[in-house]
Amino acid sequence: MRIPAGLRRTVLRARRDTGFLAAGVLPHLALVPVWAWAAATTARTGNWLFTVSVSAALVLLGTPVLTGVQRTRYRVLIGVDVPRLTRAAPEQWTWASAGRWPAAKRPWRKIGYHLVLGPLLALLELLVIAVAAAGLAGVSAYGWSWALPNGMREEWFGYLTQLPAYTVAGLLLLGSLPWAARALAHAETRMASGLLGPSRAQRLQERVDRLAGSRTDLIEAVDAERRRIERDLHDGTQQRLVSLAVNLGLAIAARPDLPGDAREVITRAHREAKEAIVELNDLVRGLHPAVLEDRGLDAALSGLTARTPLPVRLRVNLEERVAPNVESVAYFVISEALTNATKHAHATRAEVIVRRVGEVLRVRVTDDGLGGADAAGGTGLTGLAKRVGSLDGAFHVSSPVGGPTTITAELPCAR
Repeated sequence: MRIPAGLRRTVLRARRDTGFLAAGVLPHLALVPVWAWAAATTARTGNWLFTVSVSAALVLLGTPVLTGVQRTRYRVLIGVDVPRLTRAAPEQWTWASAGRWPAAKRPWRKIGYHLVLGPLLALLELLVIAVAAAGLAGVSAYGWSWALPNGMREEWFGYLTQLPAYTVAGLLLLGSLPWAARALAHAETRMASGLLGPSRAQRLQERVDRLAGSRTDLIEAVDAERRRIERDLHDGTQQRLVSLAVNLGLAIAARPDLPGDAREVITRAHREAKEAIVELNDLVRGLHPAVLEDRGLDAALSGLTARTPLPVRLRVNLEERVAPNVESVAYFVISEALTNATKHAHATRAEVIVRRVGEVLRVRVTDDGLGGADAAGGTGLTGLAKRVGSLDGAFHVSSPVGGPTTITAELPCAR
């Protein structure tokens, strides 16, 4: 006889859920002897301090083991992975770190699950197992009744009328078993995920940490791509333009007998090639100056201030180099600030101060220009604010009308 597919799936699911519940009885009852011993010993001796200390130590030691057993039970028997809190980098043990451990790990939920909720779940699991056993005994009543000795079966008054009732009751119990086992397994799964896994706050914190790491990786990838483009332009296109300008200059110098129209065309091409080289140099510096990667922020700023067409007082106080992405953001903040001071504020002098205070790189650019700069006005300052914000930094602009203008950026530089 062919068993319908739906009935076969129901039977297999009921067998899986029932086996899962049966495997949870012993782990759920594992801590019952501990508190039963503590209660009995306290009632007998009155020494509650000793019993509470010993039982608390046993509970604390047994909770991680039982949690691991339960996670394995869920994963192997029903394919549910109870999430666990991602382990942070180990820190040196101190009394302060030991005091922070309960707040970070929150073991009380796991202790409550194994100590209080576990015995209640074990009773429900035993009830489902009893239902399964009673159902099997009922549907097989005719078989085991004929296995009894003749005398016992004949003395069983009314067995011919009771056996059909046993069979019907067994069928009803087995019919309710898939629903009951499924409901209890689902309820246990939800409780285990909430109590044995990380809390909602911990999951949110883990997600924030992952997003912060992904954002840092993205920033580093973009910065690496910017440096690659700078190298390609510097080593490829720029060298070709220089070679073209040199050849045009040689053509002008080597052929003084060229017709006037031809000499004018070559001269114009030579001039445009040199202008293209200058523009490409500015573009390369804007992407990522090579000196910033090779020699660090101090050398890059020295070159930047030397090219700025107004006097700039530069003070850099860095004992060691910071992260490349922090150097890049600091450089472009100063570059944009000096460009604005030259082109828009019509300043006559500027001052740049870069220093590291603890784990923060502080950058301040001040000029004596006209003022009136607004970081929220959609100008280049808005882009700088976003670039600083990508590193969780702080960006401030103080620019009253009439000046002076002070641009400050604070960049976290902890490695």
